[in-house]
Amino acid sequence: MGPLAKEIAFVRGRIIVRFEDGRELSVPLKWFPRLARASAQQRAEWRLIGGGIGVHWFLLDEDISVENLLLGAH
Repeated sequence: MGPLAKEIAFVRGRIIVRFEDGRELSVPLKWFPRLARASAQQRAEWRLIGGGIGVHWFLLDEDISVENLLLGAH
């Protein structure tokens, strides 16, 4: 099993993912157009899925896997 997300933040046009092992990853928000167009309140309503293998935004119908974040996919 790869790294597991534990927290998500949005800072200056970027998504910051904090992992259980202490690492952080920062990627451009523009990689995810649905999140980029969403309001701050909509982006704030996320939950971890699969014990941290991904993140889900119910209001936006958006899922992002940790694997895709690490590979730079969007």
